[in-house]
Amino acid sequence: MNLPNKITVSRILLIPLFMIIMLVPFSWGEVHFLGAQMPVTHLVGGLIFIIASTTDWIDGYYARKLNLVTNLGKFLDPLADKLLVSAALIVLVELHAAASWIVIIIISREFAVTGLRLILAGEGEVVAANMLGKVKTWAQIIAISALLLHNVIFEAVSFRFDLFALWVALIFTVWSGWDYFYKNRRVLINSK
Repeated sequence: MNLPNKITVSRILLIPLFMIIMLVPFSWGEVHFLGAQMPVTHLVGGLIFIIASTTDWIDGYYARKLNLVTNLGKFLDPLADKLLVSAALIVLVELHAAASWIVIIIISREFAVTGLRLILAGEGEVVAANMLGKVKTWAQIIAISALLLHNVIFEAVSFRFDLFALWVALIFTVWSGWDYFYKNRRVLINSK
């Protein structure tokens, strides 16, 4: 397994740690951070999520720079993104920080696109994430980070950036999902 794929696997391995810190009922107290008050566990969990999300850029950078782009990496990278984002969104619903219907739409899109990728893989095509898909992923990461960190920075000015960012992520999620299906509609039309 090459370096970029190891970095991707490390992103997947950070998910259980993130979930334990966010969901296991223990308290490390509260912290005041850049205008927001939050449990220390939310700060630590948010930082773990941000670190794990950053590995998405790092593995892609090394894969391109070192010419280590592989079909395994093309499969693992979006899978790791989907697992991390889905876990974080479910945690946010559990914490009553995100609306369940928005989370259902986002996760449903991820399952649908993954299913489409599997159909395409059955025909010998491996579909790497396109630019719209990457924008969608980063919009989701920004929204989730803002929600996990209790709208830090923007709390002082009473602007709900976290909810605004979640709506932006929802729009890009639906748009990129439609784009994947539209560009690959021939597979659905020609299926038997």
